[in-house]
Amino acid sequence: MDAFFVTVGGQRAEVLMDDYSGVWVARDLMVTETGEVNVELNRGPVIVASGSTRAMAGWMSILPPFFAILIALVFKRVVPALFVGLWLGAVLIVGLTPGGLGSGFLDAFAVYVVGAFTKTENAQIILFSFMIGGMIGIISKNGGMQGIVDKIVRFATSPKRGQLSTAWLGLAIFFDDYANTLVVGNTMRPVTDKLKISREKLSYIVDSTAAPVACIALVTTWIGTEVGLIQASLDTMPGISGSAYELFISSIPYSFYPILAILFVFLVAGMGRDFGPMYKAEIRARTTGQVLGPDAQVDSAAASSKELTPIEGKPRRWYNGAIPVLVMIGALIWGLFQTGSGDSIREIIGSADSYTSLLWASLLGVFAAAVLSAVQRILTIGEIVEAWYSGLKGMMFAMIILILAWSLAETTTVLHSADYLVSVLGDSLNPGFVPAIVFILAAITAFSTGSSWGAMGILMPLVLPLAWAVMTANQMTDIGSYHILYSTIASVLAGAVWGDHCSPISDTTILSSMAS
Repeated sequence: MDAFFVTVGGQRAEVLMDDYSGVWVARDLMVTETGEVNVELNRGPVIVASGSTRAMAGWMSILPPFFAILIALVFKRVVPALFVGLWLGAVLIVGLTPGGLGSGFLDAFAVYVVGAFTKTENAQIILFSFMIGGMIGIISKNGGMQGIVDKIVRFATSPKRGQLSTAWLGLAIFFDDYANTLVVGNTMRPVTDKLKISREKLSYIVDSTAAPVACIALVTTWIGTEVGLIQASLDTMPGISGSAYELFISSIPYSFYPILAILFVFLVAGMGRDFGPMYKAEIRARTTGQVLGPDAQVDSAAASSKELTPIEGKPRRWYNGAIPVLVMIGALIWGLFQTGSGDSIREIIGSADSYTSLLWASLLGVFAAAVLSAVQRILTIGEIVEAWYSGLKGMMFAMIILILAWSLAETTTVLHSADYLVSVLGDSLNPGFVPAIVFILAAITAFSTGSSWGAMGILMPLVLPLAWAVMTANQMTDIGSYHILYSTIASVLAGAVWGDHCSPISDTTILSSMAS
């Protein structure tokens, strides 16, 4: 049987079936000219088909993510940065011409954004994120979240216990960083003021138990985005084993910064050791009772959120917040075991339909919160729907970032951006250095933009295929080498949280200081 060959721009390569994807591909085909080039498919000496295509310089394929990062760093705005990157990617695909600018602008929405919506997994992630946001809205309005707070606050009888209670409360409200910041900060402020704990320390504890906890917990408002971005990367990584959710779970032990940030909070609070400006702030608060610094500016009204405030005169029962969360976690575990199979937990999670499980879990969590609110007559049906919608709105910005990130990732897939990076770096880049480089890049991006979500959205679809390709080039695709992949995932998340924590323009940094 005669072999198939493809000739592009005078360069010839054999066409072989890829063992992983089942697609016929021609590898190691280097086209030296750009612009319109002729393409021929040959079977032996016979021309089977012919046509033409456009060829562009390989370095142009990385321009969309590069400009997305650059614009985010310069203008501190993630959504416009992602859209410009998407637009540029669409333009490069249709052709870098005056007409291509207009066609690319339209295709950015009509092809890539719409395409992101139409994927079943993406739709499930969006619905899950909205539902968990809605559940948070309901348990905030029915007093359940405040009931959990009231249970923990009673243990705050000394400065040490006050700090530890604040930290434990931050862990208890693990399912959303914004809700965590607003609820913990506003609730503990009068308690810590009474115990002469500085507002600086309160803000530090609140901020350090918000995003780090939400980043690595099993069911949070972050999960949909994190798993969705990982899945967008997996679509371009042939030969990878395991689901996006399994990879996320496996990456948690490598999320060193979030884990150490949480541990450090308890270490500082438990030992009573402070240093630097924090030490001076704590000495000031303890000796003079001045919990606010001399230059502090407080806007208490801006720090509150009516949407998270329980209805006056209604009971604030802790189990109205705990039961929906426990139902959601239990439903997730049940869903993973129901849809998965295997002899070990790892095999079950790896084969399970995590998207469906997350969707079931969030739906049942909302249902439990709604039933508890209605049966006890804490909220009317109308108030339940309104509270659910208020919580849902809180997820809107994150979903915009996620959809644009998915769309940008699709353009980089079409342009083979990761393949180009591998062709340049694959032989020279040590796989062991990839996680460290990714962490630094994520930290710089998040610090400069003030958005951990933006850093994740820009980087995850680019660096994961790069890490996998570098591993492939070094014959490290066996399961024993997956720690590099897990570390890369964790480095994106941890670097984004680190940069977000340190950035003075971060939304959570500002919110933590305002709520404290």
